[in-house]
Amino acid sequence: MEERQALMSFAALSQETRLGVVRTLVVAGPVGMAAGAIAEKMRVSPSNISFHLKELERAGLIDQRRESRSIVYSANYEALSGLVTFLMHDCCAGHLRVLGVGEGEGACCSTETSEENQNA
Repeated sequence: MEERQALMSFAALSQETRLGVVRTLVVAGPVGMAAGAIAEKMRVSPSNISFHLKELERAGLIDQRRESRSIVYSANYEALSGLVTFLMHDCCAGHLRVLGVGEGEGACCSTETSEENQNA
């Protein structure tokens, strides 16, 4: 993911309703949710949710598809994964342990790792 795309994604997620929508759609899975159901879950008006869905789609974080008379939205897992990878790419001087790669899963920035980096 390029920096420009990451900035668009973070900007889209920097609003409470939009962050909630993405989290809701991640839980909903690939089947997604209709716009009306999302509005109901988020407790916002249909016009309000349309605005937020448009912003999230523009940022590439969600996808839409038509099913009969409804528009169904789902999380774009590839884009969300790319955003997390972009954010964590340079974690702890390149030690990818926080992503579950290598020994010491989740211990990316532990004292031991920091000492290893200082001695390198």
